[in-house]
Amino acid sequence: MKQRIRKPDIILTNGKPAAVILSIAEYEELLERAEDAADLRTLRAMRRKPLRFRKLHDVLREQRRV
Repeated sequence: MKQRIRKPDIILTNGKPAAVILSIAEYEELLERAEDAADLRTLRAMRRKPLRFRKLHDVLREQRRV
């Protein structure tokens, strides 16, 4: 069953919005969306660079050093 999302409660300071109260589910959804957007930016940046292939042997040797 899908949870119904309600309007967030907005906290005012001196009559101006200062904070928002969200449910945990809404907060987690917001974090997921932010992570997805960051992943997309990284992917787009990676696609702009030329592909660089390396030998498997070299990659495995590097991994052993870490």
